[in-house]
Amino acid sequence: MNFRIGWLLCGVGIQACAPKPHLKMNFTEHQLTFDTKGHTIHNNQAFSPSDEWLVYDTRNQDGGIGSTEAIEMVSLQTGEIRSLYKTEHQTEFGPGVGAATFSPVKNRVLFIHGIRNANQQKPYDFDRRTGVAIDTDQPGKAIFLDARDVTPPFTPGALRGGTHAHYWSADGQWISFTYNDYPINQLSKTNPAVKDLRVVGVMAPLGKVNVADDGSLENNSGELFSVVVTKATENPKPGSDEIDKAFDEGWIGSDGYVKPDGTRQKRAIAFQGNVRNKAGKTVTEIFVADLPDDLTQAADNQPLEGTEATRPNPPKGVTQRRITFTEHGAEGPRHWLRTPPDGSVIGFLAKDAAGTIQLFGVSPNGGAIRQLTQQPFSIQTTFNFSPDGRWVAYAADNSVFVTEVATGEFKRLTPRSSDDAKPRNGIVWSNKGNMIGYNRYVTTEKGRFLQLFVLK
Repeated sequence: MNFRIGWLLCGVGIQACAPKPHLKMNFTEHQLTFDTKGHTIHNNQAFSPSDEWLVYDTRNQDGGIGSTEAIEMVSLQTGEIRSLYKTEHQTEFGPGVGAATFSPVKNRVLFIHGIRNANQQKPYDFDRRTGVAIDTDQPGKAIFLDARDVTPPFTPGALRGGTHAHYWSADGQWISFTYNDYPINQLSKTNPAVKDLRVVGVMAPLGKVNVADDGSLENNSGELFSVVVTKATENPKPGSDEIDKAFDEGWIGSDGYVKPDGTRQKRAIAFQGNVRNKAGKTVTEIFVADLPDDLTQAADNQPLEGTEATRPNPPKGVTQRRITFTEHGAEGPRHWLRTPPDGSVIGFLAKDAAGTIQLFGVSPNGGAIRQLTQQPFSIQTTFNFSPDGRWVAYAADNSVFVTEVATGEFKRLTPRSSDDAKPRNGIVWSNKGNMIGYNRYVTTEKGRFLQLFVLK
């Protein structure tokens, strides 16, 4: 099936999808930050559990985490800024911090942290970063959540490279991330048949993982047990479900999803995977990884931690399923897969028949693909469903928009901006669903800086 000809929730044609009078969602834009530096919001979970604070890093552009030193938060009531963490001995090579998210259940912030011994020879990189948390009442006190061990023999429950773009499950217990492997990347430099392939992993409260401290700062112990949960291969067979990249994932539902037999899969992750079509062309399809409660058991004698010549392996009980089979796959700006709280549909971006980037959805069980938005202009950013699942928010035509999922009716929430000042990053809902946060560049006589804005 080519989903570009899929079913439109709001009928056929743009006129049928125009906003109707009963669609009411009135917000006013407020600028939260004004100081002369960057304030980059992550693409999800940026609000504190009570919606009192918005967390960010001090980048002034997409990318550049390796040269960024600070994580801060701003009060939505007063505009007060509090410093949560600053790196030591920061240089242009690292260690670097960024992509901060709030736990949904407590005042804990998690972010990417480069390896602490970063230098010109070993700079911040995809396979040289980890997840560090800060409790907001103890700023500066780093809590290493995922253990890292790049020294053989490797440690089960520790990974060997770079976890990044962390995403909390709704109960705040498990955390997903994308991952690149340091030993495999080093091996690829001498063996062209080997490649460091991006995969998806999770960390869970299944016991602290202790790693010997050799003083090099390459390795660290972690509070949580970490594993990869997807399989990738260097040379996927054309026309198969094999992938060479798993990326930009999201938890399915606040309590998983319901299977066709009526049972509930409590923990599952939707992710994007790059397959080869029958002509050998790369296409990005949607996959699901169903997860067991116990991640500590190896499958088929394949060690969780991997070996010097093999990457880490998914635990026993993980199943990986492809759920879309399309002509063109997911397309558009970089985005993470998201679902409403009931987990009934996985949202992703792709082009419609006219070549416009729209939001589509598919059940975690597979089946028909539905077109969730229909607008005369392309979606420009990541998207997020509201906490009640009724709306989805994103930027398009240089404005913030919402679409009502059930009807496809859409509404422009902010005036159309110039290209220099259009909404960027995030488009993140508050936990109560009464605010939306995002970035815009603001130009003053002191320069052009990413500032935080909120609709409320």
